[in-house]
Amino acid sequence: MFRFASPEWLLILPLVPLLAGGFWLSTWRRATLLERFGETELLKKLTASINTRARLAKTVLILVAVGFLSLALARPQFGTRVETVRRRGQDVMVAVDLSRSMLAEDVTPNRLDRARLAILRLIRSLDGDRIGLVAFAGDAFVQSPLTVDYTAAAMFLDAMEPDIMPVQGTDLGEALRMSLDALDQGAREDRIVVLVTDGEDHEGQLDPQLQRATEAGVQIHTVGIGSEEGVPIPASGTAGGGQGFKRDEDGNVVTTRLDESTLRSVAETTGGQFVRVAPGTTAFEELVDEIAAGEGDELDAREITQFEEQYQLFLAFAFVLLFAEALIPERRKAAEAWSGRFE
Repeated sequence: MFRFASPEWLLILPLVPLLAGGFWLSTWRRATLLERFGETELLKKLTASINTRARLAKTVLILVAVGFLSLALARPQFGTRVETVRRRGQDVMVAVDLSRSMLAEDVTPNRLDRARLAILRLIRSLDGDRIGLVAFAGDAFVQSPLTVDYTAAAMFLDAMEPDIMPVQGTDLGEALRMSLDALDQGAREDRIVVLVTDGEDHEGQLDPQLQRATEAGVQIHTVGIGSEEGVPIPASGTAGGGQGFKRDEDGNVVTTRLDESTLRSVAETTGGQFVRVAPGTTAFEELVDEIAAGEGDELDAREITQFEEQYQLFLAFAFVLLFAEALIPERRKAAEAWSGRFE
């Protein structure tokens, strides 16, 4: 079977006759101007060194070369081969802490925004993998089920704010339970949970979910955002504005600090990684790159027919013709050109 992969370039071919007409018009105009310059016999002697046949040959070579270049750009294909394409992928659930402590500004612009930027990068880096989102604080729910619609996942991510959580606090166990339930809905063996939080677990229900993840072969990566020193939590509606901080019943400013030990233990138990997000660090971004680069398990394999590119032949012909054109001189040898000119 023969076909052109980019047939639009064939539109150059009709221009070849126009180009030939342009060459002819240029030759005719040059001859007309020379006739006005002087007597015919004198002009013949003065221009005897010009080889008109060589000029014609050079013109023909250029025109044919343009035609071959047009064919090469159109990418002619003939001959086929059968290739097996294997599709691979993994399921990734990202659980995002939406407690108000994630509004703390010990990382720029704040903990939650920094987390969303990295997760968005992960979404945009995936190819064939399914991704889902779990929102959690004092309870948890699936914000976005597993999907390969990365645009929709990004929209759900953008809507994740502490205000959508009916119960505040931080329940890591519930976040893991909801993430594992969502992963159980899929059929892929290669499954990952990314837990993004400041690590202040207020419920202490982690152990049963860690055992469940270990038995199911689910790898949990934990991302700790923030500093281990206590920092104040912006009051509701004041994130980034510096207008006030959350206070307890006694009027004291409530602080939040990263619980690194808990998150490190979760990751180590399931064979995952713990990374910390702090000013000047890129560990989260590096983890995102590693997850996106993962191949996952094979989903399916199918055979496709690939056409063989043959544009090289036409491109080679065009270059040979242009090279030959450059080698042809327009003038005769000096001895032949001047012989008998002034007799």
